[in-house]
Amino acid sequence: MEKIWLNNYEPGVPPGIDYPDLTIHQLFQKSVQTYKQQPAVHFMGRELSYGELFSQVESFACALADRGIKKGSRLAIHLPNCTQFVITYFAALALGAIVIPCNPMYVSREIEYQLKDSEADTIITLTRFYNMIKDVQPETNLKTIIATNIKDYFPGLLSILYTMTKENKSGDRAAITKNDYAFTELIKKYSGQKPPEVDVSPNDRAVFLYTGGTTGVSKGAILQHRNLVANCFQVESWCTDHRYGKEVILGILPFFHSYGLTTVLNIGLINGAKLVLLPRFELKTVLKTIDKQKPTLFPGVPTIYLAINNASNRHKHDLRSIRICISGAAPLPVEVQQEFEKNTGGRLVEGYGLSETSPVTHANPVYGKRKPGSIGLPLPDTEYKIVDIETGEKELPIGEIGEICIRGPQVMEGYLNMPDETAQSIRNGWLYTGDIARADQEGYVYIVDRKKDMIIAGGYNIYPRDIEEVLYAHSKIMEAAVAGIRDRYRGETLKAYIVLKEGESMTKEEVIEYCKANLAPYKVPKLVEFRSELPKTMIGKVLRRMLREEEEKKVQGS
Repeated sequence: MEKIWLNNYEPGVPPGIDYPDLTIHQLFQKSVQTYKQQPAVHFMGRELSYGELFSQVESFACALADRGIKKGSRLAIHLPNCTQFVITYFAALALGAIVIPCNPMYVSREIEYQLKDSEADTIITLTRFYNMIKDVQPETNLKTIIATNIKDYFPGLLSILYTMTKENKSGDRAAITKNDYAFTELIKKYSGQKPPEVDVSPNDRAVFLYTGGTTGVSKGAILQHRNLVANCFQVESWCTDHRYGKEVILGILPFFHSYGLTTVLNIGLINGAKLVLLPRFELKTVLKTIDKQKPTLFPGVPTIYLAINNASNRHKHDLRSIRICISGAAPLPVEVQQEFEKNTGGRLVEGYGLSETSPVTHANPVYGKRKPGSIGLPLPDTEYKIVDIETGEKELPIGEIGEICIRGPQVMEGYLNMPDETAQSIRNGWLYTGDIARADQEGYVYIVDRKKDMIIAGGYNIYPRDIEEVLYAHSKIMEAAVAGIRDRYRGETLKAYIVLKEGESMTKEEVIEYCKANLAPYKVPKLVEFRSELPKTMIGKVLRRMLREEEEKKVQGS
């Protein structure tokens, strides 16, 4: 396919990049040398400079090395966004170990699967999850467990207050057995020591990043250092006014997710930024943090921007420091984008990516021509093609709907322990994404829906996003999702799940009449359910699969 998209790159964005022949950790070391005295991480009121952070990274790397971690070892990080995550991540990479970021919200069955599949031999977890990890340890390859309390890197007074809370007393004081270790004690024991030098190359594996599992079994995407480095430089080049050593990045996106790992942690600390970390999304805390810490970059997901737009006390906080936001993980409704930009004065653009691509492949130009509803243009050195859904072998002309395939330096090596899935997903150098899309005459891409979310009702192929965009445009509707429910006559029938804005009321008939006025008859939902919330992944992606499963259980129980 001709690279028609290059004509719409905004001035300053290169078509290609000369990537450094370095690893993520080596790039972090270069930042330390340049920005040693500048703040690197801000967490709950306590800051570490680049020099202080690097000193603790080296201490912890020594501790890990003494416990058998070496090049190729597999180390799981089972933490929310916190200073300990950052220290562990770079310490492991310095030794050539492979990092497995784990969702701290997982129950024992989920964490056991991930630990077994990745064959992790070491895990860093919170003390509140320590007993759960001990319970699953016999079923895994775990030899070393290192526990930390979330308050270990709080400033003094806040740490004392937290110790007195009910939440802390309920689980954060688990007794660590003699065979395991406390994070802070290891940092103190190895303070000032230098870790062994390890020869790590850009082609070595850096991370096993597990997909969210929204469409089935979670798969471990194998990402090499060169994949992560490439994506950092691609995203950075997209932000043409990026300021080295001066940016402040709000770190709400969890680091166990590819989006947060790249756009906050990796990009931030290889470019001298200050990371302002929050362990979870709490609206009041986010608004206060923006007001006080003045972040300039705010990667996020639509649900976060939507919550800020709808905050009743938003006007009490200064949000004008925000300059650039790239939204990912889910479709960005146009109304959310416009309202957020009005409230902050910043630029909010929709992008696109997958765990398998480190993750970013597309984005709308930040200051150039944006097309609402599209995911924009491919990043430098990234190519795409649209192929037929049935075979994936025929490339389709502009405007036709098919599966989008990606090729570029950010594409993964493959899936861990899944050779058949790898062969199915990566063919002749192209990653088959499973997403349905179309492209226009200028190279902008529009995601129609997930291949597995396509609904076939009455012989028509229907894409939920088409209907959801219409529902989001209604003044009373805050969130919406559409799923296909089994129907003996039509194959599937459409059901809309609606979350209304606070104080609003609406009937099912109103929803259906509104859809009739704005959609083709075959796209109008036959069923409507009002909810207080929609099931989502921690990153904010609506789980249509869970909605379908709920409906199946209703049928089985009737």
